[in-house]
Amino acid sequence: MTDNQLRYPRVNVPLYKFMKILIRLLSFVLLKKITVEGLENIPSQGAFVLVTNHLSFLDSPLLFAAIPRIIYFLAGERYQRHIFTPLMHVAGAIWVQRGEVDRNALRQAANVLEDGHCLAIAIEGTRSRTGALNRGKTGAAYIATRSNAPIVPVVLWGTEHIVPTWKRLRRPAAHLRIGEMVTLPQGHARSKELEAYTDDMMTTMASMLPEEYRGIYSDHPLLVQKLAIKEN
Repeated sequence: MTDNQLRYPRVNVPLYKFMKILIRLLSFVLLKKITVEGLENIPSQGAFVLVTNHLSFLDSPLLFAAIPRIIYFLAGERYQRHIFTPLMHVAGAIWVQRGEVDRNALRQAANVLEDGHCLAIAIEGTRSRTGALNRGKTGAAYIATRSNAPIVPVVLWGTEHIVPTWKRLRRPAAHLRIGEMVTLPQGHARSKELEAYTDDMMTTMASMLPEEYRGIYSDHPLLVQKLAIKEN
């Protein structure tokens, strides 16, 4: 067993690339269109934390196919028995035990970033049942401030309609937008600081989404400021 296998899950690179091509082909057949914006914001090398919203179990495959880097996913342990569990293993999933501070998962996540890779985190911690943003968890900010890794925000929408649209024998559309990289202050941030960083990330993501997806951040003062800056 190699050192990397001990530090975090091993990725079979040829299989990873094959699965990426396969999912892209399936997307071309099964989706009317998938719009991907902001690929230029994905760094070609070096560590970063990809933070995303979560609307559907199909979010991960679309991210897997669209992002031009190998992605390690932080995933809840309940997805260890799921239709996409094999894909998550291919993508180097780091399984997180819910309801506790999973130090083993945090250690693996830190090692992924230390070695210059991309770590993907669903910042809300679970899938949105309403289709709009829920309150963000501070885990992404914690990992980013401890690892000296920048954050790249990514939002998806339309994925929650894919399966219902298939059931009507129609091809749906999905959208993925990648924002500009953000670097947080490094060090051992306190809880209030982590909450502030998380609100900043969530309102940035809200500003990237259509209005109906902004959820509890719809009238957040930070979002109002960011939308005003965009308009000017």
